[in-house]
Amino acid sequence: MKHFSEFAKEDLPFEGEKVRVDSLLNKEIIIVKYKIRPSKYKDKCRNCATVQFKESEEDSNKVFFTGSEVLIDMLEKYKEELPFMATIRKIDRYYTFS
Repeated sequence: MKHFSEFAKEDLPFEGEKVRVDSLLNKEIIIVKYKIRPSKYKDKCRNCATVQFKESEEDSNKVFFTGSEVLIDMLEKYKEELPFMATIRKIDRYYTFS
């Protein structure tokens, strides 16, 4: 007989200190994993990404949230490359990875 834990995949929150995306601008970080959900702020953005990252390989996990469609599209496009290093840049009114 199977144990519940063998087949139940709970959607647990990511572990780590919550950080504002603004504080990460122009810093190289390691994107560990992410998940995308519908935003509760529908008037501002469709989706919201929860991104778990590290500032260095020895650092503990941290988390930031973003509704940036550019970042969300890039996360989806390159999800097979996770984990990867990236720098978050702000260009005009949007964020992007470089």
